[in-house]
Amino acid sequence: MSESTSISRRHALKGLLTGAAGAAAVPAAIAAPHDTEPAPPAYPSRFVFHDPDFMQPLKFPWEKLLSAEELATTQALADLILPKDETSPAASEVGVPDFINEWVSADYPAHQEDREIIRGGLGWLNTESFKRFSRRFEELSEVQHCQIVDDICDAAKAEPEHQIGAAFFRRFRQLCLSGFYSHSQTWKSLGYVGNVTLGGPYPGVLPEVIEKLGLQDVV
Repeated sequence: MSESTSISRRHALKGLLTGAAGAAAVPAAIAAPHDTEPAPPAYPSRFVFHDPDFMQPLKFPWEKLLSAEELATTQALADLILPKDETSPAASEVGVPDFINEWVSADYPAHQEDREIIRGGLGWLNTESFKRFSRRFEELSEVQHCQIVDDICDAAKAEPEHQIGAAFFRRFRQLCLSGFYSHSQTWKSLGYVGNVTLGGPYPGVLPEVIEKLGLQDVV
């Protein structure tokens, strides 16, 4: 091996290492075709509650789809299902209509199905309201609200012409409860106190809980 060849190879190796280090700083998008795949995009600000699928491109925030009229009907029905009482606020006071609006606006297949159910059901509700009382649902009295809702609150008992309304009401009620009890102001009615500091030593699991689970021998 000649000196010139040895030097040439040392320079070649140095160039290769230097080039590799430099390539690491070059965006993958300009790499040679079929050499390296572009790095997946980074999404540093993902919201698990709103946009949980980290394998998909960032979608949140998305456009809210419910119209002002649909939101008014949503609020009236939500407050009928979950009214204000001595321990809990009304559904609208903890943002349930906004929760439902965001839910049905989300760009996921399951949410798109709910979108059709909820928006179609809100339209059905107002059609039924006009048929019976010549006014929109949110303009009715509580007694009139109940006359319509009583016919759709139990799908097993609903008349054939009310089955669309019954399917809508079942899903709407589920979403109301989900939005309502995800708010800290409603936890009191569930007996949940949240993550709080306990004074003194840890009291352990309540005896009645241990007995119910049949864990006496374990403890």
